Amino acid sequence: MVVMSIAGVDPSAGAGIFADLKTFQAHGVYGCGVVTALTAQNPNKVFSLSPVDKDYVAEQIDAVLDAYDITYIKTGMLYSPEIIKLVSKKITEYDLKAVVDPVMVATSGGDLTKSDLADALNKYLLPKSILTTPNIEEAEKLTNLKINTKEDAIKATEKIPCNSLITGGHLDGINTMRINGEIIIEKQELIESDNLHGTGCNLSSAIVANLENGNDLVNSCLKSFDYVYKAIENGDYGTLIAKM
Repeated sequence: MVVMSIAGVDPSAGAGIFADLKTFQAHGVYGCGVVTALTAQNPNKVFSLSPVDKDYVAEQIDAVLDAYDITYIKTGMLYSPEIIKLVSKKITEYDLKAVVDPVMVATSGGDLTKSDLADALNKYLLPKSILTTPNIEEAEKLTNLKINTKEDAIKATEKIPCNSLITGGHLDGINTMRINGEIIIEKQELIESDNLHGTGCNLSSAIVANLENGNDLVNSCLKSFDYVYKAIENGDYGTLIAKM
């Protein structure tokens, strides 16, 4: 069982590809990683970012898929519209099933994009994806709606061009899903913790791992909520701890 992450590198290993690989391994699946950008960051601050040329991103994807038969991938920080277009083409070329974490801003507040990516995500990538997992801020950028309530989140899911899971960390723990047209609300108790760096990365990679393990999309999301909750509970170093 092999899955793939297409994302940036966080050298503190709480987010990005390093976090994805740890989450994949915690779920018993083998993970590959395609790097879109290098960052100098830690759980508290993004210092700088150096993008990878899109042709080299393509070469990495082709190299991995030349060796492994992969169905499920996740995307994290894609940095630019050009890389978004490239990844969407590769999804079609290799018949991949993608879970998209539409990373635009780091938990610490650092801008992780060349420009606003919402239009490119909505036009090219999300229509080819099986799920996207925005937080409230990312969902607002994707939909141009202000989200203050559960009802606002439900309206936002109607405007996102694929199945969606709007995470509830900034909405009293209310996670709002629209999957195959059905609205599912999953409320979780919020944990008082400073170990939150990489929650979105861990959630989306856990969903991919659960899908690879044979779960349907709804149950993959529900299992991943529990995984991330426990990872925050066990967190340390300003980040999550990958445990099953």
